[in-house]
Amino acid sequence: MAEHTRSSIIIDATPAEVMAAIADFAAYPEWTGEVKEIEVLSTAADGRGSEVRLVLDAGAIRDEHVLAYTWDGDREVRWTLVKSQMLRALDGSYSLAAVKGGGTEVTYQLAVDVKIPMLGMIKRKAEKVIIDRALAGLKKRVEG
Repeated sequence: MAEHTRSSIIIDATPAEVMAAIADFAAYPEWTGEVKEIEVLSTAADGRGSEVRLVLDAGAIRDEHVLAYTWDGDREVRWTLVKSQMLRALDGSYSLAAVKGGGTEVTYQLAVDVKIPMLGMIKRKAEKVIIDRALAGLKKRVEG
């Protein structure tokens, strides 16, 4: 990933429990503030979504796009943009690591490139808002 934004959070659950919530695309509109609609277009051999259509509304970034997902067990999931009206790139990942004493550290990394001119500072702020809301929503979803 080129220029990206990254943040981490500790969730009181196992990596498998956290990854199960991440892989449950149908529930995204319930816990992510930005995803308004979602549709799994294809699945990998393990049953997890490999190509997913999302309708995203993140304030400065509003779009419908398709993402391709690559899963590495309960350790990491990466995605890359397949198609979009407004975005040139939307590459990201969730990396999970068990924490000694219990819990999982979840690191979310995101790089967004829009087709319209946008100041880097504004783009990074939008990325940060997406990441912070997603991590807080994921924590609430898994721990709740």
